[in-house]
Amino acid sequence: MIDIENLSKSFGSRTLWSDVTFTVSRGEMLAVVGPSGSGKSTLLNCLGLLARPSAGAIRYEGKDITRCGRREIRGFRRDVLGYLFQNYALIENATVAENLKVVAKPRRFSRGEADTAIAEALERVGLGGREKEKIYHLSGGEQQRVALARLMVKQPALVLADEPTGALDDANTTMVVDILREMSEAGCAVVIATHSGYVRDRCDAVLVVEGPPSSTLRRGRRAPAGTARS
Repeated sequence: MIDIENLSKSFGSRTLWSDVTFTVSRGEMLAVVGPSGSGKSTLLNCLGLLARPSAGAIRYEGKDITRCGRREIRGFRRDVLGYLFQNYALIENATVAENLKVVAKPRRFSRGEADTAIAEALERVGLGGREKEKIYHLSGGEQQRVALARLMVKQPALVLADEPTGALDDANTTMVVDILREMSEAGCAVVIATHSGYVRDRCDAVLVVEGPPSSTLRRGRRAPAGTARS
């Protein structure tokens, strides 16, 4: 689905990473790991067209999306991409349901179907019956679960998750990874930037960002079961 070819990112004279090449297929979960400051979030932002790489290409279904204009980029974010941000990216003075309705596409859902999809997604993340609560009344972990429910309603083809379990306890971390796995098994490509050994070992493949002074990335299969560490 996504082919990254010789991607580089620099800030002035500092090269964050260079000549990055890898592929993320439909149905695959890829963990991006590395020390803080190594450029994991920047790599995700480039994949989501929130930042431009300094060189190289990102191809979605064969098309170089780094060359897209603003309208095409908006369409890609609207129709293809689902993003779990570290800051949740929710509308704080809106209700939980209103935040989810934003992504309930009219061509996919009727009004009644959208309400059902929202209720089911909230039930799945442990927030059933809380549709009318304002976002600013929720804890950070609850807001992250709302963001995950929004992702379930949107049903994107590509998910980029930036430290999606950082504010969650063990039980909710397992739930988040389970849901991302379900989305992957349904045909979604999932890329997760994480410091969690548990999350890493639940993924199908691992991309290691070495960070400065090195600018290389290594890819390897996930560790055997039973070796997860946080």
